[in-house]
Amino acid sequence: MSLEELTSFNWSIMTPEFIIVGVAALLTVIDLFMPKKQDRRILGWIGIAAIFAAMVSLVGLLGAAPDSILDDTFRLDSFGKAFKLLLLAGAALVLFLAISYKADEGMEEYRGEFYYLFLTGLLGGMIMTSSGDLITLFIGLELLSISSYVLAGIRKNNLQSNESAMKYVINGSIATAITLFGMSYVYGLTGTTNLLAIAGTLQALADAQHAYLLGLAFLMIFVGLGFKLAAAPFHMWAPDVYQGAPTPVTAFLSVVSKTAGFVIVARILISVFGVAATEGPGSMPILYNMQDYIAVVAGATMIIGNVVALKQSNIKRMFAYSSIAHAGYVLVAFTSLSSNFFYTVWFYLLAYLFMNLGAFAIIQLVEAKTGSTKIADFAGLYRRSPVLAVAMGILLVALAGFPGTAGFIGKMNIFIGAFMVQEPHYVLASVMIATTVVSYFYYFGIMTQMFFRPAADDSKFTKIPVGILVVLVVTVAASVLFGVFPDIAIDFVNNNFNQFSDFLQ
Repeated sequence: MSLEELTSFNWSIMTPEFIIVGVAALLTVIDLFMPKKQDRRILGWIGIAAIFAAMVSLVGLLGAAPDSILDDTFRLDSFGKAFKLLLLAGAALVLFLAISYKADEGMEEYRGEFYYLFLTGLLGGMIMTSSGDLITLFIGLELLSISSYVLAGIRKNNLQSNESAMKYVINGSIATAITLFGMSYVYGLTGTTNLLAIAGTLQALADAQHAYLLGLAFLMIFVGLGFKLAAAPFHMWAPDVYQGAPTPVTAFLSVVSKTAGFVIVARILISVFGVAATEGPGSMPILYNMQDYIAVVAGATMIIGNVVALKQSNIKRMFAYSSIAHAGYVLVAFTSLSSNFFYTVWFYLLAYLFMNLGAFAIIQLVEAKTGSTKIADFAGLYRRSPVLAVAMGILLVALAGFPGTAGFIGKMNIFIGAFMVQEPHYVLASVMIATTVVSYFYYFGIMTQMFFRPAADDSKFTKIPVGILVVLVVTVAASVLFGVFPDIAIDFVNNNFNQFSDFLQ
């Protein structure tokens, strides 16, 4: 590609990515030359400033028409803009947690590495969001994954952290190989890696053998990406990694990494397999078989996540299974593929972002105070800090999906969407209701500890770090605001993303 061709591209659509990669490189150099004894939290504040600058630049692009560069390998459409906002918002809140994290067990030495590895992982998720090519999708996926592996094991002298990182790397490597194998089948059928070109080629395929290979390719890709989503039965890494990783890393994996996982599934699911099944000249039943597979995985994920969470005594492991259950709820939307599919998934991930990060902020605070992450350590929290207990109660009620919270609106959107299709998913909707009721037991179990159990230690939470305070104010307010006034999100989507109508343009 000549210099003239490179300069002809509209590089401004990559401004958010350029900001993140530039600051990540800058933090690497600064950390290299900073005195060892100097506090590295300044790097975190620089990272937060970079994320806000990227958000501002992205907001400036909201009114821009869909555009692509580099032979359509990088696309900026409504889908990319909407989900990048989620990634950036979640990343900013996680960095606030990281700045307030009490570095222990050898992590203080590696605090600088944490910040630029974190930005690198965020960059991978952003690349996935705007990818128009299988190769760019894979590059973004691996950029996110490798950064996550290192972050999970960044507490070098902690055995649990080492174990979690090892399990994460082994499972992740296997999942990556399976995903690549599925992508190779798609490339073999079409001769291209561009998503829109793949969709156009597959529309002309009517051979039964091609349909079989395409179905096999979908299965392998979905199995590989199911690991990233922590969907059953590919979820076994999540509890150990969530427990062993530092709490900010756990929050990052549960929100930012999971959102990026759903992004790549949506890109491949809709633009490749969905288009091939619904618009091809032959009778290729890929879409319907695909929905059946996803329905089974969604049901199993909801059941396993919620039932196993009941038996957990460690709150980070409990939230790992809760995260698995919430992945199952989102997969219900992928099964139904209703007319409001994009908005439904976007809103649920938005609500989950606030609910989960707020809960992890309090978990981090209690962990720093008690030195443990057992659910029993939350006993008597109301007497020790009424504000923290009430905030945690609001967030748990939102996660449970009670009316008046963002969690309720998100679940209701998915539930209604399961019936707004040609063949309603009655069984899956019933499983969703039943497992939601099951989740009340472990969410309210924490509330029982906070409000009705005596505290083993009566010392008060006298000082809340500024980073955790910011996260709590934002997340609690948003969890209530979007539950009482969901029209705010609807109007925002309608005004800026046109209900994602440009996804396949």
